Amino acid sequence: MSEHGPSKNDVYTHGHHESVLRSHAARSAANSAAYLVPHLTHGLSVLDVGSGPGTITADFARLVAPGEVIGLDRAPEVVAQAQALAAEQHLDNLSFLTGNIYDLDFTDGQFDVVHAHQVLQHLTDPVAALREMRRVTKPGGIVAVRDADFHGMSWYPQLPELDDWMSLYQELARHNRAEPDAGRRLISWAQAAGFTDITPSSASWLYATDEQRQWHAEVWADRIVHSAFAKQALNYGLADRAGLERISAGWRVWGAAADGWFLIPNGEVIARA
Repeated sequence: MSEHGPSKNDVYTHGHHESVLRSHAARSAANSAAYLVPHLTHGLSVLDVGSGPGTITADFARLVAPGEVIGLDRAPEVVAQAQALAAEQHLDNLSFLTGNIYDLDFTDGQFDVVHAHQVLQHLTDPVAALREMRRVTKPGGIVAVRDADFHGMSWYPQLPELDDWMSLYQELARHNRAEPDAGRRLISWAQAAGFTDITPSSASWLYATDEQRQWHAEVWADRIVHSAFAKQALNYGLADRAGLERISAGWRVWGAAADGWFLIPNGEVIARA
């Protein structure tokens, strides 16, 4: 895979700290790709771009078996984790590779379905990525993308630390030339990439039970101080260590609130190639 084009300069805001992978590994086709699942039938070929630890991709492999499923990620250490998952679950139709979303090493029209979950929001050129995803999709096949919308998120109680977290996240992501409010832009990006047959939808993640709240709070409390998010915020001069520790503590306060609520809206698009 070549490393020319926008991806050479793309910076992944979250990085691959354990706290990030812990969050990503909780994702499944059911909770993160329900809009696509009805379109997945046995025998289809699927490319999952930005597949991370591979939990969603593994579900795809079960849904389309014996069709071939390939997961692609740019981080070799994450690909190795996903490969171990595929071996552990004995999914013979599933493989994982390292690669570049802007320069996919596949032939034109190779796949029935090309999918990306929470990927476009981190790219400097999401339209170019969508064009490349379309190139490797069969005519009439599906390009499916889903992304969160950070400014659309809502929570209770209204803690100042979480307001500061949102402001810092927005500033940091935009410093990386990424778009944290990607969900609302998916139709626009798909149109710019040349798609005309576009089906939009949306679905939310809600963290409101004691277990969900505590899990979500601990994930972000750790990410704020230990992940690439923390390193970038410090390196860019957007925060100091004390400020990050204060936001991290605020997440734990929210997680302990018996009436706590956190809603994450996601935009979704199924675009026909």
